Parts: sequence; C-alpha cells; structure tokens
Amino acid sequence: MIPQVLSRFTARMVAAVLLAVAAVGLATPAQADVQVSFHSFNGSVLWGRYPHTFVVLKGELDDGTKVDANYGFSARYTSQAISSGPAEHMIMTETERTIAATNRHFTVTVSDREYRRLLATVLAWRDYPGDYYDLDENNCIHFVAALARVVGLEADVPEDYLRRPKAWLNYISRKNPQLGAREIP
Repeated sequence: MIPQVLSRFTARMVAAVLLAVAAVGLATPAQADVQVSFHSFNGSVLWGRYPHTFVVLKGELDDGTKVDANYGFSARYTSQAISSGPAEHMIMTETERTIAATNRHFTVTVSDREYRRLLATVLAWRDYPGDYYDLDENNCIHFVAALARVVGLEADVPEDYLRRPKAWLNYISRKNPQLGAREIP
C-alpha cells in the first residue's frame, strides 16, 4: 500500500514540477534577435552614386521593440568632399530598393546592449560638431569600421581600401574568419 501511495505521490510531484517549468518557460520573454548586416554599394553612373558602405539593422529587442533601420555616413555635398577636404557630414539611410541592389557581405547578431552602443555611435558621428566628413580620414568606411568594432570585429582601414568599400568589407571578412563570410567578387 505504501509503495503505491509513494509512486502516485512521486508521479504527481513530477507532473507538478514539469507544469511549473513549462509555465516559467512561457513567461520568459523572447530572446532578442537583432541582425546587423554589412553592405557595400558598387556605385553607379546612372544613379550618380559613388561606392558606399553602410549597415542594416533588423529584428527585435528583448522588450519587443521592432528594429528596422540602416545607417551610412556621407558628405552632405559630394563636390565639397572631393575638392576641399573636410566637408559637412550626414548620416544617410537607404531605401529598400537601394538595399536590394547592394552587396550584403556578412551579418552578425547583437545583444540589446550592443544595439544601444551602435545607436550611440551613429548619433556621435551624426552630431559631431563642424565639418567631419573627410575622404581620407572620416568617410563611410571609417564609420562602418567604428560600428564593426562595437560588435567585436577587428576592423582597421588600411590606406589601400580608403575608397573601395566592397574590397574593404572583403578584407574585413578575411580578418574575421569566425564570420564564415564569402568574399564578393
């Protein structure tokens, strides 16, 4: 009699524990899933656009906030950037159509903390006083390199890549083999 009572008691306890564990699992917020993709644009005579690099952020934060944004860095006036050194700068965003015509080199998943650090970096570049865009010192590649470092990538900007966004992102792929990224020809 006692063994039967104990086995029924044990079965009920196991069921109660499993039910409690399942309830806790349902109450736990979803894991954040923000993806940061690193893109290059080859440039286009038709669009009047120079080669460019930028990041695309998509996903959801731990609190359920949806993320769908992209950021690049550019001179406000191209002629000023080419002819006279430091130029007025801006953070620019791309359209879905433009993004579809670019090269996505690799994507990393970031934590909420890293996401906030990325946004702080974007704002720091946007709000930098004075003329900050410089073709050789602070161009779109330098901006994306700063963002890549925020997410833990090794991202220097050798002189050979200063004006070659696609080649530079291929170089970053090689420097960070953990990405498993294939080079874009």
